[in-house]
Amino acid sequence: MLHLVNKLQYAIILCDDIQQMKSFYRELFAFPIDSESETTLAFRAGSVIFSLRQRTRQYDGQGTRPDLPGAQFAFLVEPDEIDICYQQLLAMGVTIVDPPTDQPRGHRTVYFTDPEGNLLEIYAEV
Repeated sequence: MLHLVNKLQYAIILCDDIQQMKSFYRELFAFPIDSESETTLAFRAGSVIFSLRQRTRQYDGQGTRPDLPGAQFAFLVEPDEIDICYQQLLAMGVTIVDPPTDQPRGHRTVYFTDPEGNLLEIYAEV
């Protein structure tokens, strides 16, 4: 066990089309930009840096599998904000995977995907 590791600082999505992904996430969230380069974009999302990085390394792999997402990112809102977020996602033309649903684990959720098929969730504790 890595006892010295005690927090998550960065969450990074690897991207094929970094320009398309930058546009999508800039329009999606109002997080302040922490840093940006030609191949990256990092947002300050509370205490975590939420980042996009173009696949440039040999071990980054190629492409995504929308039929088999490898990661899911969840963003917390207040319970009365789920339906508002859902309507905003629809107005933006975002692909909805699962509309607002009350889950047995005590969350109200809406699931959607980004342009490269990564699974995203907006949830509230209810």
